[in-house]
Amino acid sequence: MHTEPDCLFCRIATGELSADRVLETEDVVAFRDINPQAPTHVLVIPREHVSSLDAAEPRHAETIGKLHLAAKRIAAEAGIQGGWRAVINVGADAGQTVFHVHLHLLGGRPLAWPPG
Repeated sequence: MHTEPDCLFCRIATGELSADRVLETEDVVAFRDINPQAPTHVLVIPREHVSSLDAAEPRHAETIGKLHLAAKRIAAEAGIQGGWRAVINVGADAGQTVFHVHLHLLGGRPLAWPPG
């Protein structure tokens, strides 16, 4: 599995850096966002380094799906009622600040649309 030594999220995935983890599987790590935008704001990342959804290849399809299924599990375990949002920002213009693909799980309050 490919990781990047200078990638913040790779360092969290390997345990080199600590985070408030809410879920760990063989392929996915999920932890609370340090700047939450909703009562529940969790980042779900693959253990393998993929810089962005734009860089994903067909071989990453299962991993990208696992991010979504992990978000579903976390939302259920958090008891979120009435809905939640799964967001993947792609590129700097979309707000991606850490270039390791990650899904934002947002919930616990009504979410407006459009988001930004």
